[in-house]
Amino acid sequence: MNILKPTVCQQPLAQAHQQALESHEPLFVPFDVYADDRGWSHMNLMQGIMNEQGQINISQVYPNVIKAWHRHQCQTDFWICPLGHIKVGLHRDDGKTWQIVIGEKNPGIVIIPPTLWHGMTTVGPDSALMMYYVTHAYNPQNPDEQRREIDSVEGFSWGVDHK
Repeated sequence: MNILKPTVCQQPLAQAHQQALESHEPLFVPFDVYADDRGWSHMNLMQGIMNEQGQINISQVYPNVIKAWHRHQCQTDFWICPLGHIKVGLHRDDGKTWQIVIGEKNPGIVIIPPTLWHGMTTVGPDSALMMYYVTHAYNPQNPDEQRREIDSVEGFSWGVDHK
């Protein structure tokens, strides 16, 4: 299996979102870390894409946990990992597959357009913190979500790729 890295996009997030929707492929939009002797911050992360239908979620993921695979028919996900690191897997029904590690040492936003299967696992011995924006709020009466088994994408490994 040929696993690709998502394309790195240097455009503003709203333009990158449109590009991801048109190409039906994930994009990685790096962002700056602002640091001084008081600490660090990430700023203006979701500028230009937030709407009244969306919601922001925060999830702590414990070491060795795999949360995969699922997809949405309507919503786009925007994933950020401000603490720790996660390996993100993405898969399209035509067999095209991507992966990227994001987090403290590779800060940015992964844009996941509708219908792409996606999931993640922590990298390393520590928990990871995920913050993600979704363009449609969760509806428990009618969830926009399909699931499949974690080992159902042939050739994709959630483990460490020893090179």
